[in-house]
Amino acid sequence: MATRRSPLPFLFVFLALFAQAKDQPAQVIPWPASGQAVVRFSFGKFKELGALGGQHSYVIDTTAENVWGKKISRMGFSLYLFDKNKVRIGEGWITLNDVPVGQSVKFQTTVGTSGTPVSLELVPNSLPPELQPLAPPKMISITVNSVPQGASLKVDGVDAGTTPKSVQIGAGKHMLEFSKESFNTGHFPLEVTSSDVSGGSVSYELGTSAHDTVELRDGSVLTGDLETVSAAEVVLKIGGAMQHLNRNQVKRILLVERDAPAQ
Repeated sequence: MATRRSPLPFLFVFLALFAQAKDQPAQVIPWPASGQAVVRFSFGKFKELGALGGQHSYVIDTTAENVWGKKISRMGFSLYLFDKNKVRIGEGWITLNDVPVGQSVKFQTTVGTSGTPVSLELVPNSLPPELQPLAPPKMISITVNSVPQGASLKVDGVDAGTTPKSVQIGAGKHMLEFSKESFNTGHFPLEVTSSDVSGGSVSYELGTSAHDTVELRDGSVLTGDLETVSAAEVVLKIGGAMQHLNRNQVKRILLVERDAPAQ
C-alpha cells in the first residue's frame, strides 16, 4: 500500500525562504561598480516620513561593508534617486568614517524626492587619494540655447546638434561654438566644477547679422552683401550670386560694419 507523504515540510521550507527573502535588502550596490569592490552598500526599503507640496521625505536602512584591504578613514558619496522612467528626482548624502577592514556599519539615510523613487545611484564626492583614480569622470546634463534658436552647436570642436540642445559635459573647461547663416559666429567659454549638478542652462545671443539686410516693400527681407546702389537698381550678392532689384522695390537697406581692406 502506497504511503502518502505530508506536504508540510515543503511548506515550512517555502515559508522559511520567503521570510528570508523579505529580510534581504531591496538593493545591493558595490562601489566601484566594476573591478574589485571597495565598499558594498545594502539599501533596505524606502520608508516615507512625510510629504508636502509634492516633496517626499524617506528614510532608508543602510549597511556599508568594507571589502577593501585597508581601513576606510573617510569616504563621501552622493546618493541619487530615480523614478521608474530613470528620471532623477532626489538625492541624499552618505559619509563613512573609520570603518575597519571586513567590518560593516549600519545607519539610516534620509533623502528628499519629488516623486516615488525606484532605483539608486552612488557617485563619490570625497575619496582617499589612492582611490581617486577609481572615480568615473563626473558628467552633468545642461541645456544649451541660442538667440535666435536653430544655431549649429559645437562642444570642444565636436558637432553637438542644433539649439536648443541638451548635452552631457564633464568637469573642466569647455568651449561652446555657435553658428547660424546670416549671423556672426560666437564662442562661449564654459567651466563645469565637481559640485555642479544637472539641470542648468546656457543661452548665447548671436548678435547682429553678418550680412547687409534689404527690406522690400512687399514685406520680404533679403540678406547678403550689398554691391551697388543707384537710382535705378540695387545689386545684392546672395550666396555668391548677384541679384538685381528694382530700386522702387526696396523699402529699406541696413548695412553692417566691415573691417577695412588691408592696404
